[in-house]
Amino acid sequence: MSVAKEFDYSQLHTAKKEITRFMLAYKFALDEVSTKVNILQQEFQLIHDYNPIEHISTRLKSMESILEKAQRKNLELTMPSIKQNMQDIAGIRINCSFNSDIYKLRDMIQNQQDVEIIECKDYIKNPKPNGYRSLHLIIKIPVFMSDRVEDVYVEMRIRTIAMDFWASLEHKIFYKYNKAVPEKITRELKEAAESANELDRKMETLHKEILELKQ
Repeated sequence: MSVAKEFDYSQLHTAKKEITRFMLAYKFALDEVSTKVNILQQEFQLIHDYNPIEHISTRLKSMESILEKAQRKNLELTMPSIKQNMQDIAGIRINCSFNSDIYKLRDMIQNQQDVEIIECKDYIKNPKPNGYRSLHLIIKIPVFMSDRVEDVYVEMRIRTIAMDFWASLEHKIFYKYNKAVPEKITRELKEAAESANELDRKMETLHKEILELKQ
């Protein structure tokens, strides 16, 4: 009986260790990407005397939410399957001043030798039906562990301050109504998204005019 208990404890310890290493890889990937973005931000500031990045935030899904999503997607509940089929476990959101800054940042990230852009969804040029505009990237970055190198997916969302404000409120409204938002509010939300986009367009025009005056 005591042998069986020892075996169960050993199995549990091994599983816990695997989960910890699995989650650490994503945490380290977020640290790596955040460092890269901060370096690009400071370099751009020093060279161009201008900061294209206003705010950076990161998030890491909990193991509970990972497993819930894996079950919804009918994935095999193994680490290799989850790693291959779920590319949004680690996420970073970057707010830029203008839409043009978003593309500049994308190009700078793309030029990093150890970063591979796996997928790019351009909701700025092709807005979602609700008016949402953003650039969504899935990138792959190597994480150097003590005994191996792990290629880890990170989801990156880059949008303007105005669109981030809209997206945050839209998320809260949908959460409040449990996604059953009345049509009137949905329509007004889309109008608000268009207003946010118009504000972005006007502010970028003003920004370009000021830069021309400085030359």
